[in-house]
Amino acid sequence: MSRAAAQSVHLVDASFFVFRAYYSVGIEMTDVNDEPVNALYGFSRFLGDLLEQARPVHIAIAFDESLSSSFRNEIFPAYKANREPAPPELKRQFAWCRELCRHLGLAEYSSPTHEADDIIGTIATRLRSHGHRTVLVTRDKDLAQLIRKGDAYWDWAAERRLEYADIEGHFGVRPERMADFLALTGDAVDNIPGVPGVGPKTAMILLREFSSLEEIYAGLERIASLPVRGAGKLADRLRAHREAAYLARRLTTIACDMPIDVSSEQLRRRKPDLEALGAFYDHARFGAMLRRQAQRIAAHA
Repeated sequence: MSRAAAQSVHLVDASFFVFRAYYSVGIEMTDVNDEPVNALYGFSRFLGDLLEQARPVHIAIAFDESLSSSFRNEIFPAYKANREPAPPELKRQFAWCRELCRHLGLAEYSSPTHEADDIIGTIATRLRSHGHRTVLVTRDKDLAQLIRKGDAYWDWAAERRLEYADIEGHFGVRPERMADFLALTGDAVDNIPGVPGVGPKTAMILLREFSSLEEIYAGLERIASLPVRGAGKLADRLRAHREAAYLARRLTTIACDMPIDVSSEQLRRRKPDLEALGAFYDHARFGAMLRRQAQRIAAHA
């Protein structure tokens, strides 16, 4: 394998970091038009620090476009219906965060029909077939299902980096079984019901005994003997909610086959456009710190 093929590709789940910045940086921070730029500022700090610390050669930034236009909403209209829509001042800042990525020389992606997770999954799968490892910069447990040997899951906010062998100890199941795990437990954050009464501990026990949802349903008669509370009635509960479990797995499985035109060369980090960044920061009324950081990043790009 060539040195280029062995390089890691950093794939950033941008929406988490934009939302985190929006709720942690004071909304009184405004641009020359008195529009809030708090999320943009926090995201700029995060992205600059990531580029300085990791110095990635290949990187892609994936954004969500909407909470209600994913193909998953066609499968299950209540998907993410429990979430409040982003306020207008945050929607504007999402667009500015994407513009920032372009000024920094970073490839950025979004889709009206797929989520950032699917973009990341597709890129990771596509480049893995060419020998690249991936580093997922996220805090979303769903993305753990993408990790394979040689990859890493980097929870930047918690300063925690997990390799393939660490995933089960942290999340309770191996990466390959994460979608099945979420199918059983459901995901309240995304309004996915799962199987009522099956919590994380029960799901972990089931997926240590069985390798998949299919194996669980093929072996329901064995479940009564498992060391889990209420094992006698668990098979009946699983049987009654079989359709919900399989629906939940369709929703929690990351799509890795999007029609994205992507290659390692397209994800190669370019030098920041310092002139465009300067004008961008002027409009946002950002101080000198981010400009100095951009100059350091440019020197090592």
